Amino acid sequence: MSEAPESKAERLERMNAAFALGVPHNRALGLRFRDFERGVAWFELPFDERLVGNPNTGVIHGGAITAMLDAACGAAVFLALGSFSPIATLDLRIDYLKTGAPRRAVLCRTECYKLTRHIAFARGVAYQDAEDDPVACATGTFAIQRKGKPIVGAEETLP
Repeated sequence: MSEAPESKAERLERMNAAFALGVPHNRALGLRFRDFERGVAWFELPFDERLVGNPNTGVIHGGAITAMLDAACGAAVFLALGSFSPIATLDLRIDYLKTGAPRRAVLCRTECYKLTRHIAFARGVAYQDAEDDPVACATGTFAIQRKGKPIVGAEETLP
């Protein structure tokens, strides 16, 4: 008797659990995968009073948005690799384009657009209403530690 294949909703829940357990900072921020595909990740940073930068405006602090973009770009790299290899952020550039709306979540879409043997390149946008009206844009490079194992045949496979 074979097991039924895991649904996308089940994968999202498993990925969110691993993401929160593996990086307690992600859990503290409340970061969550909203969706994924090969090399692309969508995340949500829910509004929380603890994340407000200026109590007079009620807008989520830029540091929390930066943390979300870094985590989501890293997730896009994992999704592009297709199997587990440790990664580390080498460089991350954030351009803030406008102030977010007060007391609202911030969403993001990130993609890994280039993989080399040891470096991954990712970019993304943080937004509230539409991806084409971003609050911030990010570009980043990530070191990939191969541990002498090729991507194909690694022990843990990502969705």
